[in-house]
Amino acid sequence: MFLFLFQSQFIDPLFIILFCINSWSGRHSSRKLATIPKSNSCIFFFGVVSGVRVTPLTTSPTMATASTTLPSAHEEKTINDFPLPTRQAIVNCGYPEWHKKYRSITGKARVIPLTAGFIEYLKADGIILPPDTPVVPISDRDSGVFSVSNTDDSDDDDDEDGENPAQNFPEVHAAIINAIAELGGSVYPKLNWSAPKDAAFMLGNTLKCSSPSDVYLLLKSSNFITHDLEHAFDETIDTPDENGKILQLSDVEYALVLRKWVDVITSVEFRCFVKERKIVAITQRDLNHYDFLETEKVEFLALIQEFFSRHLEKTFPEADFVFDVYIPKTLLTESRVWLVDINPYAPKTDTLTFAWKEILNIDPSVPGFKPEFRIIKKNDPEAYGFAQPYSAHKLPREVVDAAAGGAETMLQFKNDWRHIIEGLGGTGINDTSDDDDEDEKDDNGEKEDGVGKAKG
Repeated sequence: MFLFLFQSQFIDPLFIILFCINSWSGRHSSRKLATIPKSNSCIFFFGVVSGVRVTPLTTSPTMATASTTLPSAHEEKTINDFPLPTRQAIVNCGYPEWHKKYRSITGKARVIPLTAGFIEYLKADGIILPPDTPVVPISDRDSGVFSVSNTDDSDDDDDEDGENPAQNFPEVHAAIINAIAELGGSVYPKLNWSAPKDAAFMLGNTLKCSSPSDVYLLLKSSNFITHDLEHAFDETIDTPDENGKILQLSDVEYALVLRKWVDVITSVEFRCFVKERKIVAITQRDLNHYDFLETEKVEFLALIQEFFSRHLEKTFPEADFVFDVYIPKTLLTESRVWLVDINPYAPKTDTLTFAWKEILNIDPSVPGFKPEFRIIKKNDPEAYGFAQPYSAHKLPREVVDAAAGGAETMLQFKNDWRHIIEGLGGTGINDTSDDDDEDEKDDNGEKEDGVGKAKG
């Protein structure tokens, strides 16, 4: 649909031709613009309706030529315009980096520095779970006079040591045991930036860990943890520091964060996007519909804004970032806002009900600006949860059952799977069959072996 107003002594024929062409093309393109010449004192306004948005285009009184392209009042940003974060910004969003500063507004947690041996264990292929008991260093087992290796059982001891990877990180293993006990017996693990949410199916769809082996199983099974260790600086700016050094992954001080397990009310978890030190958007994290959020949205917005202005607005080192909060409410106490996590202002951070393109085009400098608080509506398809989260990272049911059975069950599953692959172990898969023999015969009727030589 085209809207125009003109005032002239006559209508230029070229004007009519271009108008007709543009009218036809407008039916075939949602955003098609044409340049219309101005004749004599003709003054017109020309616009295009795209969806429900009307973009008016005006000609300047000083426009001299008919071929001048009409400029857009506001150029919309796309995901390609996303400002890449610096590597230091990524580090600043890591839990160990900001936890000390905001300890009073976060839940109980223990931050355990990771050794090179533990990081290598996480990166290694396969899943070998150490015992949940403290590790006695090998040097402590020697009497100082007779070496353990001189005893008759030395081979058995060496085998046991080889099957216990915790020998490579005894301090971390002991710290995990102590932290679980100090935090009430159940914890929620994560590394600097990510929690192993994609591996929750390995523990019955929960991240609740009550032993070191639970922690190791989640960390070793998670692609998110691998990303923290190997790809944390992907899509970042290599900005040198004042000494000319570029931050590398090897410079990162990795830590295991164990947070006290609580039964979280997921309906009152919110993700907040900060741009130029102003909250520009808020979304619920649990993508299900809750009736009470409609009526209490204004109250939640006020709580979040007050929390941000008091604790984060001027103290966090980055002007652009994303933070998560938890706002539990009871009849006996007033609402309190808890800081759950801080994430980079980067495409890798999940925007949930928003798209990054929307957030990029928000201008917080507009007078009277208010952030958009987006929740799931009752009739929104998102409210029905058709797709399970992290389904792309899940494994077959047999693997899940084996993981739930502990280390011995996992080892048995590993052996059974090896037999299946090799066609051994009474699985019903034979190395050869009559049909295979027929297929392997060459044109001369001679059977060929694996390297293509005819057998005699």
